[in-house]
Amino acid sequence: MATDPQSTWSAVDGYFCERLTRQDAALEAALTATAAAGMPAIQVSANQGKLLMLAARAVGARRILEIGTLGGYSTIWLARGLADRAIDGRLLSGQGFGREGRVVTLEANAEYAAVARANIERAGLAEAVEVRVGEALRTLPLLAAESPGLHPFDLVFIDADKPSTPEYFKWALRLSRPGTLIIADNIVRDGAVADAASEDASVVGMRTFVELLASEPRVIATALQTVGSKGYDGFAVALVV
Repeated sequence: MATDPQSTWSAVDGYFCERLTRQDAALEAALTATAAAGMPAIQVSANQGKLLMLAARAVGARRILEIGTLGGYSTIWLARGLADRAIDGRLLSGQGFGREGRVVTLEANAEYAAVARANIERAGLAEAVEVRVGEALRTLPLLAAESPGLHPFDLVFIDADKPSTPEYFKWALRLSRPGTLIIADNIVRDGAVADAASEDASVVGMRTFVELLASEPRVIATALQTVGSKGYDGFAVALVV
């Protein structure tokens, strides 16, 4: 067993992935294509991706909103939470939400969005996912203005630029209903979130977001620290009540 913390965390992640989260060809291809396009390797880990899929299934999600697509890796996991798909060689039976479900994912970078669309199509999920291009703080108002039949969302995953997370959370609430689950990634910032003196914009954004969670009566929330192949970070989970 490795002795330095990062190597240990990665080894444990590898062990869990081998036993519980075997990636298939579509997921591996998505990672390969994302790297080949020169995009940053900041997507969720395989274990985190499967957790998103399980969260979607646990709440019976018919509609999912993702803020921050990157190469579509997390999008694939989320979309697999909507429909009957073969995961780890087993067919997960439907619960009435099957192929009617849809993921709307927002990506600011058009080149990233093109890679994501190709990855999602390769995974056989193009009919279940809509990739919208543009800065989220511009596209979210447009989404909210559309037909009421297109929202609210059952699950919202926030994983975009960290300084804007408080605003994304406000929009997530507007596009939610009682019972909606809101998950925000990368809130720990390698522990810096506890530093009240930090001037880092991402840390300030996350601290502001945590204060919003603490003061918002419409949600019950918690936050967890995580370690693994992606280092030391964490996520917040809020249930709209």
